Amino acid sequence: MSTNIPPPVPASGIESDFEKDRRLVEQLHGARSRIQGELGKVIVGQNQVVEQLLVALFCGGHCLITGAPGLANTLLVKTLSRLFRLSFQRIQFTPDLMPADITGTEILEDTERGRELVFSKGPIFANMILADEINRTPPKTQAALLEAMQEHQVTAGGVSMKLEEPFFVLATQNPIEMEGTYPLPEAQLDRFMLNIVIDYLGEDDEVAVVTQTTALRSESVEELFGGQDLVGFQEVVRKVPIAEEAVRYAVRLAAASRPGRPEAPDFINDLVNWGAGLRAGQNLVLGAKARALLEGRAHVTKEDIRALAPPVLRHRILVNYRAEAEGVSVETLIERLLEHMDRGGAGGS
Repeated sequence: MSTNIPPPVPASGIESDFEKDRRLVEQLHGARSRIQGELGKVIVGQNQVVEQLLVALFCGGHCLITGAPGLANTLLVKTLSRLFRLSFQRIQFTPDLMPADITGTEILEDTERGRELVFSKGPIFANMILADEINRTPPKTQAALLEAMQEHQVTAGGVSMKLEEPFFVLATQNPIEMEGTYPLPEAQLDRFMLNIVIDYLGEDDEVAVVTQTTALRSESVEELFGGQDLVGFQEVVRKVPIAEEAVRYAVRLAAASRPGRPEAPDFINDLVNWGAGLRAGQNLVLGAKARALLEGRAHVTKEDIRALAPPVLRHRILVNYRAEAEGVSVETLIERLLEHMDRGGAGGS
């Protein structure tokens, strides 16, 4: 399927909604390989991470990226913003960072009308925000992102200001075991569509990275799309049809993670304090639509939902002390939940 030549525009010169959607679907299907090709100039490996990031971008969702420092988290996000010609701001979260350092503040300036307070915009006023090491700052400052993430606006001095679309927050966090980290509150965790884990590379990929980064500067990354293209992709993703059976599968999967509910298996009741909420089902379905288009399909399957279960659920399931004592991770619980659904649990068959 060609991604470079759009379908012809009618003689009238006006492109119909159907033709526009078809053109965007073709571009979206080809976007995956083209973006991976450009990212490959600076990023080695991490194909699953790139796929999940693209799913979030094409859904308009925010991402939490978990991994140790030095795994190219910042470089990956910055390169993505360049590919889509998006304005980019990086905010380094530190223990002394204040909310006004993110949203902006009023300063006294000399104007034609005399001295008056003028709002100076903070780094949040960009298309793509990299909140680097977000869990190194206290909850008060973390909460400064909540309104921007949910409402796409910032309120300062009693005035609400809309943020330019598209708007994404891609936050990196250090593993909670590291020194000087503050766990994100559950309300803010739920605002992130996906929690993407970046792990260490295999030996061959690590050799490639070391070789590439210690040689002459690599070739530059080509800009492929614009911000409005991304907005168009997001609209097309929401139009992808999905069968009620697949929606019920996503809803039942999320419901099965909630202890004390009839749908929950015994191991969830024994090992989980809090399960996934309504946003989990919404994100599973919306993400599955984007994944289907990236795979070249115009319909959603249960496999799309299963593939997105780990990044959608891993930050929404909170284990209890018994799970921690027994060394049972959230990843293990998600695997057991999927197996439970395959056996017909909660109507999974």
